[in-house]
Amino acid sequence: MATIKKTINVNSNLTNEQLTMLKEAENTPYSYDEDNPLLTKEELAKFSRMSERIQHERESNRKENVTLRLSPNAARKARALGKGYTKILAKIIEDALNDPNLIKG
Repeated sequence: MATIKKTINVNSNLTNEQLTMLKEAENTPYSYDEDNPLLTKEELAKFSRMSERIQHERESNRKENVTLRLSPNAARKARALGKGYTKILAKIIEDALNDPNLIKG
């Protein structure tokens, strides 16, 4: 999530009306909605951790493009599986890599 920040250079060519509005805004007390109270530092920290966890989950679920050379027979059999065959191949490869007996050979 991107943070958008707007900076106003008060030394620029602002009108008197704009300068007055800025001074009034500076002196205006904050009014908070009772249905949306200010969060404590501890509550805000939970949002930070949640954001980090969501980002980690996205990264761990992200797929990486690779080029793989298959024999014509293996490619033909894979395509015969129909739409989504690359997902099936990815699952087969992942399962094989997690099986130490298959990796040995």
